[in-house]
Amino acid sequence: MIERVAKAGTRAVLVAVLMGMPTVLVPGYAPDAVQLILLLSLIAAVLTFVEYVGDYPSIIEFRDAPPFNRMRFLALFLTLFVLSMILRGASNPSALSQALTQAGTVLGHAMDFPYSPVRLMVLLRTEAMSAADVAMIRTSAGIAYLISLATMIAFFVTVRLLNWPIRRGAFNFWVNLPLFDPTTGGDVLYRLKRDGQVNTALGFLLPFLIPAVMKLASEVIDPISLTEPHTLIWTVSAWAFLPASLIMRGVALMRIAQLIEEKRRRAYAQADLQAI
Repeated sequence: MIERVAKAGTRAVLVAVLMGMPTVLVPGYAPDAVQLILLLSLIAAVLTFVEYVGDYPSIIEFRDAPPFNRMRFLALFLTLFVLSMILRGASNPSALSQALTQAGTVLGHAMDFPYSPVRLMVLLRTEAMSAADVAMIRTSAGIAYLISLATMIAFFVTVRLLNWPIRRGAFNFWVNLPLFDPTTGGDVLYRLKRDGQVNTALGFLLPFLIPAVMKLASEVIDPISLTEPHTLIWTVSAWAFLPASLIMRGVALMRIAQLIEEKRRRAYAQADLQAI
């Protein structure tokens, strides 16, 4: 029990740090906004603690199937940290911020080719933006997209080479997929494959759809100002992280479907042998 509370508390602290990190590293928030972010960080930490301290999860999927959630958290944490340091370097330069900015600039230019997701983010520029603002968008998008790609590749390797999620023991379907209702929608195997394919396809499309939707919305409502550092950090992080998270979830669901299919095949073969 003590170990579980300690682990849940550690996760809660890490979530709070993630939520408040851009505010701490990049000054510029109004006092009221800082208080709101601190409140949101506290709420996120409490929800995380309650989720992990209990015997059974309520909303978090793959809780007992590491390193799925750890990879996603690390990707988002690293993205927010790197972007925060780059934006912080604009007013408070340091050796680390300059190195990250140079790396992001190289990556941004390398990924800024026609019809690429990075190019679509750059096309969100407005006439009021300076060349430095556009360069910052390109730099942030390039390095954030690379982190998301690296995370997906690492998860693919974990699934294929490290036999996730059964390397450490049996996979508990109902604990790791608490939101999946087995009583609706027909065969579980069919639904897992369908949901996995939908998540994967949506993950591939989102990096292209999000900038397009933002561009269309800017013609109807006041556009999001990507020249504001904190807005740029959270917008680019969401743009890079959400598609990667969906693709990872899709791959995970299809992997679970594969395990169920293999188990059914073995059960049917054994039943046939017994019938003979």
